[in-house]
Amino acid sequence: MAKDGSEDQAARSPLSAFTSFFAHEAAGGIVLAVATLAALAISNSPWRDLYIAFTQIRGVLDVGGLVVISKPLLLWVNDLWMAVFFFLVGLEIKREFVEGELATRSQAVLPAVAALGGMVVPAAIYWFINAGDPEALRGWAIPSATDIAFALGIVMLLGSRVPASLKVFLTAVAIIDDLGAIVIIAVFYTENLSLTALLLGVAGVVVLIALNRANVRRADIYIAVGLVIWVCVLKSGVHATLAGVATALAMPMRDKKDRPLAGALEHGLHPWVAFAVLPMFAFANAGVSLRGIAPSDLLSAVPLGIAAGLFVGKAIGVYGSVWLMVRSGLATAPAGATQRQILGVCVLCGIGFTMSLFIGSLAFEGLDPGYISQLKIGVLLGSLVSGVVGTIVLWRR
Repeated sequence: MAKDGSEDQAARSPLSAFTSFFAHEAAGGIVLAVATLAALAISNSPWRDLYIAFTQIRGVLDVGGLVVISKPLLLWVNDLWMAVFFFLVGLEIKREFVEGELATRSQAVLPAVAALGGMVVPAAIYWFINAGDPEALRGWAIPSATDIAFALGIVMLLGSRVPASLKVFLTAVAIIDDLGAIVIIAVFYTENLSLTALLLGVAGVVVLIALNRANVRRADIYIAVGLVIWVCVLKSGVHATLAGVATALAMPMRDKKDRPLAGALEHGLHPWVAFAVLPMFAFANAGVSLRGIAPSDLLSAVPLGIAAGLFVGKAIGVYGSVWLMVRSGLATAPAGATQRQILGVCVLCGIGFTMSLFIGSLAFEGLDPGYISQLKIGVLLGSLVSGVVGTIVLWRR
């Protein structure tokens, strides 16, 4: 049966889907950088109080006079807007494992092992530097993340200097990395559980599974159930962004007319996430005052552990895993890529910006506010150095 429409074609064709994905991520990375610089500039200007007041604007969800949720703007962005981001991540994960670049073992093994190495080594470096400080050690997972928008944005701006196979490899590593971050958030950063709310959230997930098994193929029904799950999970103490992932993974790949369903949603959401959700997250979270910060403060344990984990740990973990897998014959290197180019892309994996800030905000929640400032300094420093060095490595053909 013939299919009409560019959206259907983009969702069906792996090449078109990747082209569209890369285009959004490249431009989105630029917007993300602008939002970050704006937050830093305002936070270090006479308008800092206005910036703080903006992030604390209270939003209330009122149903029939009953206040269901009352949160400042910063938490609405981190809990609801990022749930949309994780919904998109879930759709990407499902597509890649069902019919994309990770659909077979031979395709998935190299980026999967590389992503694992890129999570374990940075965490170990952070742990080593911060050993002896139980509160600081809560941030062990911060340097394990990769910001796909920034990393792919740089790769796309470098154009033909980076082979297409490495762009696909970087995308796969970042997606698997996001999957690992989801597991880390669920297992290690969940406190003060409300059993009743959690059971209601689990019941919602069961409904999603039942809908999928019953061959229900309407996106609006899944999204409606997902919103209910989001409220339940938010009230349970488990981070609400996981509701976005659960909803995405239950979404059917195609509708009753055999047209792309999950793929069409992914295609439609990409520009909103790239140009609204992530830049808003960056603007709301990246504002850190640099007043009174001495160069020696950059060498304190938390920012040093984060920066070293991102720059050194990611490069060693990802590149070392690739080298071992290829050298042992368990996987083949990305086609047409030199060792220098592979190393450059592995260094770019140290750009942890969005996900690192997000995990850090969960890790240090409720602790001394100084940890949040150190978090932002470490993430900005490690991501900046990784981006600059990775670009330099890749610039020479």
